[in-house]
Amino acid sequence: MPKMKTKSSAKKRFKVTATGKVLAGQAGKRHGMIKRHKKFIRDARGTTTLSAPDAKIVKGFMPYDR
Repeated sequence: MPKMKTKSSAKKRFKVTATGKVLAGQAGKRHGMIKRHKKFIRDARGTTTLSAPDAKIVKGFMPYDR
């Protein structure tokens, strides 16, 4: 049986933790930082965990990272 392929875009953007949660970069920080509040910029540092419905979609793109 051939192996399933991992979506290259998903493996670059997401990471699956040991407990099965999906980590992703914070949204809304690519450009336009002048119009953002300082609180938003502070809170959007680092990564965040995806919600369960979104994580289910991402895990379908990465079949061997469960």
